[in-house]
Formats: sequence, structure tokens, C-alpha cells
Amino acid sequence: MKYKILLTGTNQVLMGEFFTHMDYSFECMGSTERPEDILCHLKYFHPDALVFCLNRESKQEISGLRGVVQRLSAEGVPLIIAGEDDACSLFGKALPMAADLTVRKPITTAKLEEKISDYLRQRAAEKERERKRIENLEREAGIETESEAREKAEKNERELLDTLAFIDKLADEVEEKEVKKKHILIVDDDSTVLKLVKGFLGTKYNVATAINGKVALKFLEKKETDLILLDYEMPGENGAQVLQKLRGSEKTKDLPVVFLTGMTEKERIQEVLALNPQGYLLKPINMERLSGVLKNVLGE
Repeated sequence: MKYKILLTGTNQVLMGEFFTHMDYSFECMGSTERPEDILCHLKYFHPDALVFCLNRESKQEISGLRGVVQRLSAEGVPLIIAGEDDACSLFGKALPMAADLTVRKPITTAKLEEKISDYLRQRAAEKERERKRIENLEREAGIETESEAREKAEKNERELLDTLAFIDKLADEVEEKEVKKKHILIVDDDSTVLKLVKGFLGTKYNVATAINGKVALKFLEKKETDLILLDYEMPGENGAQVLQKLRGSEKTKDLPVVFLTGMTEKERIQEVLALNPQGYLLKPINMERLSGVLKNVLGE
């Protein structure tokens, strides 16, 4: 099982080890040290843990994370700090009892990965034991358990989805008399992003989704779209390669393309802009900014 890890801090070397050597155990996302950025990533990424890679943070900078620590506690997300002994000690003085797990260097990458994985497994097992204990108590008291309520809710959701699918099918068969909506094609390998953006745009636009460039290009062979939201970093064929194919086709060479990217480094962003897209948006996506970019590109 892969755990979702949100990484922050000024120790870029240590953060790099997570991305390059621990991808077997962790699905990682990086964030700046700014509290508002961390809180935004917590909202959209839903990590299993926040790992603060310590280097030379001041006591004042660490104290500024108090709001983040409170949010983590409220949502049950553990805070793990990793770094040299003096950096970890300073963190503990600035925010006493905030860290759920402290990993002090020097430590090998393999040992660091093992220690964090073991901690998260143990934490998950404890939560599961507590959940079962509460369910048993509720069952003995004749109260509908959480799992029973969840099964009922899932059944209701399936029935609702079947009904909505039937309504959609009928709607497709009826000739639309209203002004045709603009069409947006979202291309991203992250199903969460596809669902989130489609849900937001669905009331104003006709929206289609594709999990990779190959599916998107196949879609465009038979259908048309007014704009493509294209993930820049995807496994296999990345956004740059998909854009190159779009520009190489007479049918799609003039299609507006807006990149979606999690890259925040200035050099990487310049790399994106060098491809001359009609725009780009940083992940996690700010929905208000997304609306503004679409209106501007589509001339609304």
C-alpha cells in the first residue's frame, strides 16, 4: 500500500530522497513552507501524513506553523519531522508536542522509509481496531453501525447514479433548443483531479475527460472540443508530447490548450511557457482562477 505524503520544509536534499528513492512506499507531493500553501494542499491532496524536512528554519518560522498544526490535529493527519538533531530540537521548543513522529539524522534513506511506513501502518491498525470496537458497541446497543450506514449510503448512491445515467441518456436523445455550451476536454492521469474539475465546470460547460494523451487524441479523432485542460506531467506520454501531436495535426493545431501543473520552480514554469500554451494553472487548482482563465481564452 502506498501512503500519500505531503512534503514541506527547506531541506531540499531530503525532500528529493522521498521523490527519487521512496516512490515504492509513498505517493509524494511537495509544498512551500507558507502555511496557506500547506493548508491548500491538505484540502485537495488529503495526505496520510505531513513530513517537515528540517534544515535551517528559525524558531519564528516554525512558530508560524501553529495554524497548520491545529488543522492537522483536527483532521487526524500526523505531523512527522525529519532532520538533524539540533533542527528537530528547535522545532520541539517552538511547537512542543506538535510532532507525532521525529526522525533524527543521520539515517539511511531505507531506514527513514521503513520508520515512517511502520509508523503509518501501526497508526492505521490502531484506528481500525478503534473503529471495530465502536461498531461492536453500537451493534450491541442496537444502533446502526458506520459500515452499515455506509453500505446503505453506497446503495442509495448507486441507485441515484443509475437514475442520473438514465436521465442523461434521455437528454442526449432530445434535440437541444438552448444555446450550445462550450466544450472542455480535461486530460489528467489523476482521477481525483478529473472528478473535481468536471464537477466544478459541469454546470457551465459540456465536459469530457481523458486519463492520458492517447485517450484524448482518440477522442478528438471523432469529436470536437473548444479547449483542452492538459496535465503537464503524466506517465508515458507527457503534456508536452501531447501538445506537439495536437499542433502537428491540421484538425487540432489551433485548439487552445491550458496546462495543469504541480511545478512551482521558476525554471520549470518557463519550460512550460516555452511551449506557447494559451495558459497554465498550478495544482492544487484555484477554481476562481480556472474560471477566469477559461473566460479569457474562450472570449466569454
